[in-house]
Amino acid sequence: MTTGPAPAGHTPTPAPVPSAAEKPVQASASPTEPAEPAGPKPDERFFGIPGKALAKSPFLFGLTAGLGVLVAIGLAQAVVNTRSVIVLVLVAMFLAVGLNPAVEWLARRGLSRRPAISIVFLGVIAFFALFGLAIVPPVAEQVSDFVAAVPGYINELLANPTIRRLDADYGLLAQLKAYVTSPDLPRVIAGGIVGAGAVVFGAFFSGVTLLVLTLYFLGSLGSIKEYLLGLVPATRRERTRAMSDEILDGIGGYVAGNVVISLIAGVLSYAFLGVAGVEYALALALVVAVTDLIPLVGATIGAVFVSAVALLQSLPLGIACAVFFLIYQQVENYVIYPRVMKRSVDVAPAVTVIAALFGGTLLGIVGALIAIPVAAAIALVIREVVLPRQARV
Repeated sequence: MTTGPAPAGHTPTPAPVPSAAEKPVQASASPTEPAEPAGPKPDERFFGIPGKALAKSPFLFGLTAGLGVLVAIGLAQAVVNTRSVIVLVLVAMFLAVGLNPAVEWLARRGLSRRPAISIVFLGVIAFFALFGLAIVPPVAEQVSDFVAAVPGYINELLANPTIRRLDADYGLLAQLKAYVTSPDLPRVIAGGIVGAGAVVFGAFFSGVTLLVLTLYFLGSLGSIKEYLLGLVPATRRERTRAMSDEILDGIGGYVAGNVVISLIAGVLSYAFLGVAGVEYALALALVVAVTDLIPLVGATIGAVFVSAVALLQSLPLGIACAVFFLIYQQVENYVIYPRVMKRSVDVAPAVTVIAALFGGTLLGIVGALIAIPVAAAIALVIREVVLPRQARV
C-alpha cells in the first residue's frame, strides 16, 4: 500500500535503533594475532601430526647419558695425568697453613706480614740448605771410598776358594769379563746416567716449585680464605668462619708440633751419636729428624737406617744405637707426643692410625702427612654440625 505524504503539522517517528544485544556479532581479528585460517596446518598437511617432544625420547636420553660418561672419563683421566701437580699444590697449601702460625707470631711481635713471611721462609730455606750440606758430602765421600775399594774387593773374591770353585764350574769370571767388554755396556751406563740425571733434575724442579707455591700461598692465605668464605651464604658465613679458623689453627698446630717433635728427636740423636762416636753424626741426626715427620713409620725408618750405618762401623755400636732408638721411641710415643699434640688435634688414636693408613695408601708419604689434620677437620665438622643436627631431630 502506498503511503501518502504526511499531513501538515505531523512529526515523523524515527526508525528504531537496534540494541546492543540485537546487533550481530562480528569476528574482529586481533591487531597482534592474525586469525588462523581454517583447514589443516601446513606441517600436518605435508609432514603429518607432530609426535612427542624429543626430551622424552629414549635415544636422546641414552645419547645424553653417554656424553656424561665420556665427560666423567675425561675428567678422571685429567686428574690422573695431573696427579703430581695436584700433590704439589696440596703439599704447598699444607705447608703454608702450617707455617702461618709462625708468621702470625712474628706479626704479633710488631713485624708486618711481609717481613714475617720473609723471615719464616728464609728459615725453611736454611733448613734445607743445612740438610743438603750435611748429607751430600758424606754420601759423596762414601761413594768415592767404595769406588776406590772395588779392586780390593775383587782381589778378595778371587782369592776365595768358593769363588774359585764356582768360577771353575760355571765360568763366572769369563762371563763377567764378557759383560764388561761388551759394546752395549757404555750405552747401558749412559742410559742409567741420563735416567739418574732426569730423576735428580725432576726432584730439584719439584722442590723449587713447592717452595714457590708455598711462598705464594703463605702471602695470600688471608685473601684466599676470604674469597672462599664469600661463596658461603651470608646467614652461615660467621659460623663457617669460626670453624675454618679453628681448622686452620689445628693444622698449623699439628705442623708446628710435628716439627718440634722432629727437632727433639734430631737433637737427642745427634747428642747420642756424637757421644758414641758414630761417623757423620750430624747427617744421621738430620735423617732421623726428617723421617720422624712421617706418622707411624717415620721414626722406625730413621732408627733402622742409622742403626744399620752404625753397624757397618762396629757390631757393639750398631746394637747400642738400636737400644737407644728403641727406648727413645717409647718415650716419644707415650710422653713427648701426647704433651705436644694435646692442644693441636683432637683425634682418637685409632682414628689417627686409620687416617694415616688411608692417606699413605692414596698419596704415599704426602697422604700420611696430611691425613691426621684432615681427620681432625672432619671430626670437628661432625662434632659441631652433624651431631647437633641429629640431636634436634
